[in-house]
Amino acid sequence: MYVGDPQLTASQVLRTFHHDELYLFLGAAFTAVGLVSIAFAFLGRKFDAMLFWLALFAIFYGQRLWLHLGLLTLIIPPSHFFDDLRAIGNYLVPIPAFFYFEAAGFLGRSGRKIAIVLTSVFLGLAVATMLFGQRDAFQLTNNLVVIVSLFALIIQSFTRKQADKDFVIARRGIIVFVIFALFDNIGGALGYRWFIEPLGFTFFLATLGYVAAKRGLHRDQQFNALQKELEIARRIQTSILPPAYPQSPHFRVAARYVPMTAVAGDFYDFLVADQTQAGLLIADVSGHGVPAALIASMVKLAATSQRANAADPALLLAGMNTVLCGNTQEQFVTAAYVYLDAESSTLRYSAAAHPPMLLVRSGNVIELTENGLMLAAFSFATYTTAIHPLEPGDRLLLYTDGILEATNAQGEEFGSSRLHTLLKKAANLRAEDAAASILSSLEQWSSRSQNDDLTLLVCDYLCANTPSQSASLPGLTATPA
Repeated sequence: MYVGDPQLTASQVLRTFHHDELYLFLGAAFTAVGLVSIAFAFLGRKFDAMLFWLALFAIFYGQRLWLHLGLLTLIIPPSHFFDDLRAIGNYLVPIPAFFYFEAAGFLGRSGRKIAIVLTSVFLGLAVATMLFGQRDAFQLTNNLVVIVSLFALIIQSFTRKQADKDFVIARRGIIVFVIFALFDNIGGALGYRWFIEPLGFTFFLATLGYVAAKRGLHRDQQFNALQKELEIARRIQTSILPPAYPQSPHFRVAARYVPMTAVAGDFYDFLVADQTQAGLLIADVSGHGVPAALIASMVKLAATSQRANAADPALLLAGMNTVLCGNTQEQFVTAAYVYLDAESSTLRYSAAAHPPMLLVRSGNVIELTENGLMLAAFSFATYTTAIHPLEPGDRLLLYTDGILEATNAQGEEFGSSRLHTLLKKAANLRAEDAAASILSSLEQWSSRSQNDDLTLLVCDYLCANTPSQSASLPGLTATPA
């Protein structure tokens, strides 16, 4: 009978509803849990295959539960299509189940192959039902395959050598579900129609929910602990950076340091900072995050160990390279160092595979390049020092490649030409304001999230004790390390 049948009474409908109300609720609950789980599987920081297959399993199981309710047969007239649809639902439910067991590690090393073979069997039964209709042989095959697979699953779960508490809890849920499922499937093979498997599935989902909640709480605790450690690491790394450049009658220095993450691989230092001399070092470790930050600390130590050579940039970089080689786990460092002497009105500059230093003079931007090989990569690397005259009003810019490689929404890099233009526009600003202007313009240009550490040093030379030099930078002098 169905609702269109005039012989159907209200008491029969009510009786059927009361018989099915538990399974109506369970079907809705399983489907809801599945939809929420599938959202978490995709929205997490990393796709969770185990959660995805569990979600499909729960959704399929909930829909299959509804298809077998007596209340549904009162709504839909009897038809071969509906009978075939229910049978196909039976065959499709085990497919995500076995992929879940494979992802959870219950099927051993051959889990993927086992899941694929079983999927082929169940898909074959579903296709055969669509082509030929429901057959007892198909249902018997389904019951036998499920029974054998469930027995094998229990045996496999107990043969696992190492089992943590979460695995043991999940295993108990699976065992309860398997027992209930075996009861229904064995009964079905013998011609009986019990329907207690959903109760076992409820217990199974409850155990998985407990494990998921416990692991989620543990991950949150780990994440909070990691955030605290990163904050400590950030404070430690910031502490190795120098304080503001001291007041000087000859130099004004502004520094800007913007790490991509809590800690960074960029580094700068003032190796010399007195009334008439300045030694400015900037460095960039390959990579990002904690590994790069640890090596940046090593760069600090290497630079400090070479402070005696602060007046000779080539010798200083060569000494740093000797200290770093073989100690950076195959990561390399680019660096640039400039030594400024107000008494002689000269600058000495050397670099190791670093972007060129920029000199702003009389409204023009001049690139100063004196590059050797990167630090920490080649023990035989040598460096040379370029000597240039200094003039009052000169502005120097040292920076890391994150400035040049910042990209906009179209993937276009900021590049050196835009940096030159910015420097010209900011020529009349104080060093602090010029540094802030550069970073502000860079932030406006780059609509994407920051993809590299950003560091820059702006140094203004105010006056010299000797007459001004020519603006053409004559007589480049290079001295080897």
